[in-house]
Amino acid sequence: MKGSMDTHLGSIQIDNEVIAQHAGMIATECFGIVGMASVNVKEGLVRILKQDSVNHGIIVSANHNKLSLEFHVIVAYGVSILAVTDNLISNVKYKIEEFTGLEVEKINVYIEGVRVID
Repeated sequence: MKGSMDTHLGSIQIDNEVIAQHAGMIATECFGIVGMASVNVKEGLVRILKQDSVNHGIIVSANHNKLSLEFHVIVAYGVSILAVTDNLISNVKYKIEEFTGLEVEKINVYIEGVRVID
């Protein structure tokens, strides 16, 4: 389901891929996030995605104009996971609500790996 809203000029529908792309760019700007993770459930493999694939590893669902986002991320070694995820959640919630005009109801973050930054 797409996020949608009605205005006095008509209806606006926002595709989930657009929201995922924007959320991915926000996430990769957050301190401690090395990148988004693609999870191959069948083989149990996790791989880091390149910058042009930031919308992979993010699942967006809309229900009654409320958004739920799911992030699969790789964090930097040595950072506080709690601090990184709190920062990610607050930044994404604020910026996605500002970008779309829709309420973000829930954000789940799954840490899929840790990587040493050179």
